[in-house]
This record gives sequence, structure tokens and C-alpha cells, in this order.
Amino acid sequence: MEQLIQVATRLELISLLDGFLGYNQILVSEGDQNKRNLTIIWGTFSYKRMFFNLINIGSTFQRVMEFVLMELIWNTIFVYLDDLILFYKNY
Repeated sequence: MEQLIQVATRLELISLLDGFLGYNQILVSEGDQNKRNLTIIWGTFSYKRMFFNLINIGSTFQRVMEFVLMELIWNTIFVYLDDLILFYKNY
């Protein structure tokens, strides 16, 4: 985080994005879907995508974003948990 702040002080343009809804885009493996069921009067349902109550959801989402944006990190984008910081540097 300190590196991010030091680099951000020299940037010309910064745009902040929130990846709040991105958690719902990550699929849960089939072997883990039955570990978190929801039972109601109409039946039992399993989550096929990540949801917010999981313990490691923040680190999992950050790992996925770092993998997807691998070539852009520290060049035009920072990823911190569910926040994406796009920037333009002119130096």
C-alpha cells in the first residue's frame, strides 16, 4: 500500500473503479458448490458463483484480477482488493 501511495503522488490523472459486483462473476468449483447450500420450502439450492460471505473472497478476487490484468498492473492500473485504480503518468 505504501508503494501505491508513493507512485500515486506523481501521477497526472487517476480514476477509481469499484469491483463490487465482480465477486459474482467468479465460478465456484463443482466440488465446493454443495458446501454452502440454501434450503427453502421449494428445495435446496447451491451457489454456482462466489458470494460475499466467504472468508477468502477478497484475496481470491484480487488474485483473479491480478491474473487477468497481469500486463497492465503498475503500468496503467493498480488492483487493491475490489478497487481498481486507473492512472495516467506523464513523466
